[in-house]
Amino acid sequence: MNKNLGLKELIAIAVGGMVGGGIFTILGISVSMVGFLAPFAIALGGVVALFAAYSYVKLGVYYQDEGATYAFFKRTYPDSHLAASFIGWYTIFGYISTLALYAYTFSSYGISGSEWAHNEWVRKGVAIAIIWTFAGINLWSVKGMGRIEDLMVYIKLVILFVISLLLIYYGKTDMHTFGQTLMQDFDRTPLLHILTVSSVTFVAYEGFQLVINAVKEMDHPERNIPRAIYGAVFLVAAIYFIIAFAAVVAIPAQDLIHNKEYALAAGAEAIMGHLGRDLVIVGAVLATSSAISGTMFGSSRQMARIADDGYLPGTLSHRRGMIPTYAILAMAATASTLIFVGGLRLILEFGSITFLLVSLLMAVANFKIRHATHSSTLFTLIAIAGLSIGSILILWYEYKTKPEQMLFILILYGILTLGAWGYSRIADTKKFGKMT
Repeated sequence: MNKNLGLKELIAIAVGGMVGGGIFTILGISVSMVGFLAPFAIALGGVVALFAAYSYVKLGVYYQDEGATYAFFKRTYPDSHLAASFIGWYTIFGYISTLALYAYTFSSYGISGSEWAHNEWVRKGVAIAIIWTFAGINLWSVKGMGRIEDLMVYIKLVILFVISLLLIYYGKTDMHTFGQTLMQDFDRTPLLHILTVSSVTFVAYEGFQLVINAVKEMDHPERNIPRAIYGAVFLVAAIYFIIAFAAVVAIPAQDLIHNKEYALAAGAEAIMGHLGRDLVIVGAVLATSSAISGTMFGSSRQMARIADDGYLPGTLSHRRGMIPTYAILAMAATASTLIFVGGLRLILEFGSITFLLVSLLMAVANFKIRHATHSSTLFTLIAIAGLSIGSILILWYEYKTKPEQMLFILILYGILTLGAWGYSRIADTKKFGKMT
C-alpha cells in the first residue's frame, strides 16, 4: 500500500489541530487571573500536555489502531460495551464542538474588517461555508489534504513568529519594568490560580492525538508516532510561550483582558496600525483553517471506527478507499447545526472538560497495560495525577465563574449518556443473540 503521510505531514496535522482558535482566546483569561505570569502558566499547560501525550504515544505504538482514543480504551477493556460506547460518544462530540468553534473563530476574524463584522447571521454563514469547504478537501484526497495542511501550518507559524517579534520590537514595556512586574505578580498570585490557568490552557493543546488517526496512511508508525506527537507538543508550547510573552510585554494588561479573543488583533493595531491587525487576522484565519482540516481528518476516521463496532449508526463506517466519506459528511453537518443553533462558547467548555477527562482515561488505560506498552510507572502516575488535578480545577473554575454553563454541561452529558447507553444495549443484545 502506498503511504501518503510522512513525518512532515504528521507534524503538520498535529500542529494544525492544536494551534487553532485557542491561542487567540486564552490570553485575556490568563492575564486576568495571573497577570504577567500568563506565558509561564500557558507553558506549564504544555508540560501537562506532554504527560498526557506520553500515554497516547505508548498506546498508539502498541495498538497502531486508527480508532485512537476510542480504540485504545475499548481494546484495553474488551468486555465492556458500555465503556467503549461512552468514550466513543464523548470523544466524537468533543471533536465536533471544537470543529464548530474553529469555524466560528475563522469567520469572526475573516470578516472582522468588513461591514458585516457584527452581523451574526453572516458570521454563521461564513463559518458553515468553511466547514463544508474543508469537508470537500478531506473527501477529495488524503495526499491533497496533507499538502494543503503543510502549506497552511508552516505559513501560519511564520506569521505568528513575525507577529511576536514585531510586538516585542514596537512594545513600550522595557524588560526592566517587565521583570519588576513579573516578580510582583509572582509574589501575590496564588499557586492555585497558576495551576487553574494551566488547566484551562490544556484545551489549546488538544489535537496532538489526531496523528494516531492517520496510522494506516503513515510511514513507520512505531517511529513517526512519537516523533510527530512529542515534536508537535514542544513546538506548540514554544509558539504559545513566545506569543504570550510578546503580548504581555507589548500590550497593556487591561487591553488584553478587555478585548478577550480579539486581544492580539486589537493590541497589534494599537501598536503597529493596520499592518499589525491584518497580520494577526491572517494568522488567525490560517490557524483556524488548518485546525478545521486536521480535526476533520482525524476525528472522521475515529467516527468511522466507532461505527464499525456498532456504537454509532452503521452507515457512518462507509469508506471510499481509505476515506470515511459518510463520517466526514456527518461531522460537517453536525458542526454546521451547532453553529446555526448558537451557544458555541458553552459547547467549547463542554469540549474542554471532555478532553481533559478523556486524556485521564487514556493514562489510566496505559497504566493498566504499562508492562505491555513498556511504559514508565512513574511517568504514567504523574500523568494521572496531573490530569486529575486539572479536571477538578477546570470544573471548579466553571462553577465559580459561570455556574449556568455547569448546568448546560450536565444536561449535555445526560443526552450523550443516553445515546451511548442505548447503543451499548444494542451491542449487548447482539452479543447475547450470537451466544444463543
